[in-house]
Amino acid sequence: MAERGASRERWAAQVAALDEPRRSRARKPPITVERIVATAFALIEAEGYDALTMRRVATALETGPASLYAHVRDKAELDDLLIGEVCARIVLPEPDAARWREQVLDVCGQLRDQYFRYPGISRAALATAPSSPDALRLTEGLLAILLAGGVPPQDAAWTIDAAFLYVGAYSLEASLRRRAAADADRRLLDREEVVARFRMLPADRFPHTVAHAPELAGGEGHERFDFTLGLLLGGLG
Repeated sequence: MAERGASRERWAAQVAALDEPRRSRARKPPITVERIVATAFALIEAEGYDALTMRRVATALETGPASLYAHVRDKAELDDLLIGEVCARIVLPEPDAARWREQVLDVCGQLRDQYFRYPGISRAALATAPSSPDALRLTEGLLAILLAGGVPPQDAAWTIDAAFLYVGAYSLEASLRRRAAADADRRLLDREEVVARFRMLPADRFPHTVAHAPELAGGEGHERFDFTLGLLLGGLG
């Protein structure tokens, strides 16, 4: 009887051990700021910034909004965390007086690419001044590059502000166009159609538009982006 009892105890232990991995898998990981931010990024990448709400993030994490507010005060703080993380991903070069314009263009291009990855997220950056250490790190890095290039401090400060505004607006426009292109009820005009419509205008009232329609609609890839920032930087020093 004693041996039988011991065997039954061992059997019970084995059964419990079999069930342990399943119980471990069922245990949800804790809610953290890092998980909230990662989930928000995934949501934006899949559906765009307009889809981002605290409730949507909570649903994706299989919890209630109240659980999020224990870690992130509100949507505005979440936006600040997201923009901070975007800025943290930007690689800042060692300032080079001989290449400062090229370096500024590279940093702005990196920021543009991050904004493009998360459609519409630049709206959060445009809505408020940068306040997180990671966002201010980007300002500090650009300031160092411009000062190394001999740009006066006030001009450098305003150039950074203008560059951030342009990168944000450029990226937001692109995200709006992509969303419109995905709308089955809307038809975006391609370049050839835009040129054709410009040329249909009465030449006596729109002589320059008709004559230069290809230039008005021109630009491949990020040519307009590089051109505009080049103009901004060309007026310095």
